[in-house]
Amino acid sequence: MKASKSTSGWWMIAATAFCGISMSSGCQVHVAGQTLPSPYYLIDDIQYFPAGSENKLANETAALKADREEAKSRR
Repeated sequence: MKASKSTSGWWMIAATAFCGISMSSGCQVHVAGQTLPSPYYLIDDIQYFPAGSENKLANETAALKADREEAKSRR
């Protein structure tokens, strides 16, 4: 059974639309905290996250150190 001209025409239109949409949407990959490539990478704002302290529990460490020093001074 042969496909009619109208059926093959719709397949061509659908294939062209699919290719156009997939090429304009962009694939996004996460690499080192960045989303690359993005279709808006030239006009998108830059996000900068400054390096934090190595010790995530700095307040708790400081409190424990103060408690130890206080305990030593009581002896």
